[in-house]
Amino acid sequence: MDVKEVLLPGVGLRYEFTDHKGDRIGIIARRSGEFDVVVYAREDPDEARQLLHLSDEEAEAVAQILGAPRIAERFTELAREIPGLETGQVHILAGSPFVGHPLGDTHARTRTGASIVAIVRNEQVLASPGPAEMLHARDVLIVIGTEDGIAGVEQIIDKG
Repeated sequence: MDVKEVLLPGVGLRYEFTDHKGDRIGIIARRSGEFDVVVYAREDPDEARQLLHLSDEEAEAVAQILGAPRIAERFTELAREIPGLETGQVHILAGSPFVGHPLGDTHARTRTGASIVAIVRNEQVLASPGPAEMLHARDVLIVIGTEDGIAGVEQIIDKG
């Protein structure tokens, strides 16, 4: 899908794409952290109707709902092809001992055999994160391994 990014001086950024029905959709990321989702009129491409206005926190929640499951779905499809391989999501809570520390400090792969293949942070997916990638509260780790390995990563992230 082709997504255009347009700088809106003094406002923020606008992302535009055309959906499967041919409607032009815009997402305006304001400098304040708020977001607007609009649809443009077919007869007048400059006329936009607001569909949603989201606070920073609401936008982050929507991004996690839409982003993390899609990444997990892709890895789940891969795991179905290999017996014994599972995918999971590990949420990093604010109280985790690894908040503000690099991923490598967890030694998750060495300790569990499971691999952290992506981090979902806000609206971004960080694929193949390196050991220096800093972990933040509310990150979601996408993990591939055995069921026990994934549970082990969750235990490590929660308790150290």
